Amino acid sequence: MTKPTIKSWLRSGRLHSRYRGVYLLGHEAITPKGVVMAAVLAYGDEAVLGYRSASDWRGFYRTSRRAVDVIVPGRSKAKQDGIDLHLVRSLDPRDVTEHEGVPITTVPRTLLDLAEVLYPRQLKRAVEEADRMELFDLNAMDELLARSPGRHGLTPLRSLLADFEYDPLTRSEFEALFFDFCIEYDLPRPAMNVPIAGCVADAHWPGTNLVVELDGYGFHRHRAAFETDREKTAVLEDAGYRVLRVTYRQLTREPATLARRIRMRLAGPPP
Repeated sequence: MTKPTIKSWLRSGRLHSRYRGVYLLGHEAITPKGVVMAAVLAYGDEAVLGYRSASDWRGFYRTSRRAVDVIVPGRSKAKQDGIDLHLVRSLDPRDVTEHEGVPITTVPRTLLDLAEVLYPRQLKRAVEEADRMELFDLNAMDELLARSPGRHGLTPLRSLLADFEYDPLTRSEFEALFFDFCIEYDLPRPAMNVPIAGCVADAHWPGTNLVVELDGYGFHRHRAAFETDREKTAVLEDAGYRVLRVTYRQLTREPATLARRIRMRLAGPPP
């Protein structure tokens, strides 16, 4: 469209200006996608949605901020009302994707950016929600952190991730690892996958009331599975069993402490 045509359509109400070079056609109503897309379009083909707006668009960290976060490669760009502009020297193609037609930073890049603007508790909630939605990939996150020296978000994000442990094992592999652990630390060998009180206990020592549940909840588990595990614990405890939940982290990082805890519980009174 020529400039005279645009001016004519603006005067007649067929077009409504949103940002420089970005117009609404026919009316001023705009959808949520239109809000973010218009802001990205205002800065050209290399611009992408980022930071809190990117996490809000994907749904793993909601924000009530009205300004749209847009990341643009370049040293100088004019600011516009309603857009929170983030200038970067360059955007690695590995950090850019598209979600429902909107150019946007990848989930790892979004989390790294969020680590620079959120409080630790907010960042923790964003990571946990991204994981619950099965958007979090620890390997991709580690790869991004390794090639992002100097970013202010590195320290808070690494500190947060240090408290999480990715469980790379299948259920059967986790069970085999636990059984081998019992042999290595000279613990009595448990029976595995034992039917008890209508449930299947991961590990149980016959003649005792101790049950071990291998808790794989960490990255890549559904919240529904988490709730099911807790219901199973309640049923076993109501039946008179003591339930010890064992995580991959405990089994691999604190095996001596875990062995001592199990040995003490096995020495307790029988059911």
